[in-house]
Order: sequence, then C-alpha cells, then structure tokens
Amino acid sequence: MPARAIPWVRRSPASTMPHYHQHDDLEINLVLKGRLDYLFGGELCVVPEGHIALFWAAAPHRLYGPEPSPSDDICWTHLPLPTVLSWNLPSSFANTVLAQRTVVVPVEAVGRHLVPLFETWLSDLAADAPLESQLLEANALVTRILLAHDRHPAPAPPRPGHQSTVAIMAQWISDHFRDPIGTAEVARAARLNPNYATTLFRESVGVTIGEQLVRHRLAEAQRLLVTTTMTTEAVGHASGFGSSSNFYDHFVRTCGCTPGEYRARRS
Repeated sequence: MPARAIPWVRRSPASTMPHYHQHDDLEINLVLKGRLDYLFGGELCVVPEGHIALFWAAAPHRLYGPEPSPSDDICWTHLPLPTVLSWNLPSSFANTVLAQRTVVVPVEAVGRHLVPLFETWLSDLAADAPLESQLLEANALVTRILLAHDRHPAPAPPRPGHQSTVAIMAQWISDHFRDPIGTAEVARAARLNPNYATTLFRESVGVTIGEQLVRHRLAEAQRLLVTTTMTTEAVGHASGFGSSSNFYDHFVRTCGCTPGEYRARRS
C-alpha cells in the first residue's frame, strides 16, 4: 500500500480543461455549489449541484463547462486504485466504476456529513497525520455511493442537442476503439478529409486521433488486467492493439511497467 493513500484532497471551484487527461486514481467530486460538465470521450456527463460523482480517472476525461464561477464550491479527492482494490467493495464497483462508467448520486442519498468529512481530510493531510482513519472513512464513503447508486440508478446522462464535429469524432472513437481503426476511419465517420480531421481534433482536444485511440485502449487494458484473468496477450488484443509488441511498448511507455507488473501490483 502506498505511504500516502489519500494523496490529493482539495476544496475549490472548478477550472475548465482545454485537453483530455487521465490518471490511475478513483476520483470523487462533491458539488456543493455550481455544476460540472465532463466529457468522457465524446460522452457528456453532468454532475449537478447537490450531487457527488465517482469514476475511475484512467478513462480520458476533461471538464468542458459551464464557465466556472469563483463562488462555486466543489470538494475533490483522488484515491490511488491499488488502495481501493484492497477494499471489500460491493460487486457493482467492478460492473460500473471499473467498466469506466461514472456514478452520480444525490448528496442526501449518501449522507449530509460529507463536508465535515472532507474538511477533516484536508486538515489531517496538512498536519501529516496518520491515515488509518481517513482510509476507513474513504472506504465507507465509496461503499455508500455505490449502494446509493444501486438503490436509485441515475438516468442516462444528457447528450448535447447539437454535437460538434470534434465531439462526433471523440464519441466514435469511444464506441469503436477496440476495432482495427485509425485516423481514416474516424475522419470518415465525421465526413471529413483525414488531414483536416487530424488538425481539427488536435487543436480542439490537444492530442491526435491516434493518441486518443491509444488512451482509450490503454484504459481498457488496465481495466481488463485488474478485473479479469485474461492473458496479457489476450488483454492487448481485446483492447484494440494490433500486436502484442505494440501493446507492450505503449503500456510500458505510459504506465512505467509491463502489463504483468501492473496486474501483480494491483492483485
């Protein structure tokens, strides 16, 4: 278990992200005032005021809007995945969070003690206090969120009335990254010239179409390594990589370890 099991806790307004990013943590967002609009690939997920969101941040995501206000009040927490995987969480954790679905539930379904809880974590981390109690509290919070979601599943997240061309491409990548596709197929789905599609996507998202495909494939590979007993070769194929060597090279370059080492560390 890492020495700093709750490495990042903050209470602040949101800030829009010009580009997608990802990190191998479980992320919790408590929206006390304001609203969060996330894009996961091209899928819009809204976290309204008075709600709490839980998701595995290995999925490429970005805050899209609305324009943040200084008066917004949001509590943020990142929990390292190895710590979370050591907990005896409900089975819905694998079926939802590790399947890269965002869980959003009303605060009252979890409990109104959340603000004092976050404030306690902030003060404990600032004082470099022992983490045993925080870990137990974080375990309980994640469990409560999952159980609340099981009792009252949230409706499907709203989609924007008009999707931009970039959102169409991002959504198509999200839906088809496991297939043997490349820039040409993504551009064709948006009815664009491949060169123009590449430029437009990179300027809007901050990465190329190929890099976005790799991000999705790596996130899927991480999920399969953690939740299945598939061989690493089968994981690479199921995640959309064309060859074992290509999967291995991308995985080591991005994750800093081999697929086998990644699985062993999270077992």
